Amino acid sequence: MTTTEDLIPHVDADAVPHAVLTVLGRVPVGATREETVAHLAEAARLVRRRDLEMVRAAGLGHIGGEFSVIDVLVTLYLQAMNVSPDQLDDPERDRFILSKGHAAAALYTTLAMAGFLDPAQLETFMQPTSQLNGHPARTKIAAVEASTGPLGHGLPIAVGTAFAGKLDGSSRRTFVVVGDGELQEGSNWEALMTAGNHRLSHLCVVVDRNRLQQGARVADTNDLEPLADKLRAFGMHVVDVEGHDHGALLDVFAQVPHASGKPTAVIAHTMKGHPISFMSDNVAWHHKVPSTEQVSQALAELEHS
Repeated sequence: MTTTEDLIPHVDADAVPHAVLTVLGRVPVGATREETVAHLAEAARLVRRRDLEMVRAAGLGHIGGEFSVIDVLVTLYLQAMNVSPDQLDDPERDRFILSKGHAAAALYTTLAMAGFLDPAQLETFMQPTSQLNGHPARTKIAAVEASTGPLGHGLPIAVGTAFAGKLDGSSRRTFVVVGDGELQEGSNWEALMTAGNHRLSHLCVVVDRNRLQQGARVADTNDLEPLADKLRAFGMHVVDVEGHDHGALLDVFAQVPHASGKPTAVIAHTMKGHPISFMSDNVAWHHKVPSTEQVSQALAELEHS
């Protein structure tokens, strides 16, 4: 399967209407499971809404892969991870690395939702001199643990980060999100072999398994299956999960570090462009900017998602 992506449109950012992001913050202490899941679902809806507007205003972005991973990001930052805006210098904080750095808009919007960024900064996405580059940069945003974007780099960095934690005798955890197409990079398998060999139990690798990459399906490019068996062979504790199910994600992340003493690999089954009807599982939306009409339709669908 191949596709022809649109040329970069000329967009007047000031002419793109947008809603100010409602910052929900972390799930309140003492919330029930039902309340927790509802909080995360609403946060994910609002993040998708703002991400959509940001990509349209910038005339650039990777909205399909952003929408596939937003539920994972929101679950981590608003509940699962031990990290907050006032503890960015705490050596015992959990770490997060977005290896598929082209999904930066989703990360920035989630950081704003969690209180790490001023929501007003989102209006500068991709503008000259903005902190919000097309790929996250450690030198520009304090909450970003590693500059990523060249695929195959984020997971090796995460393995090094988790190794440092083990040497420190620390209980901190390292979470990293990789794209499934990204696993075609050999550096990732070298990193996984190292993680399994050294039993880096505080490492959690989340594979955004949307089965699409730029221009084609992953299986048509370089098939990863049997992915779970391969990850187990490299010494990982493997869990399959519905990547848009906040409750299921919470349960998986709560088990890190796993009792087996192995690093955890989460295969998060997602849909590129989820839950927008014309984007979902559509390879054309790897790098595509919605038209004004498509923005209106997507916003309408998100209101009822």
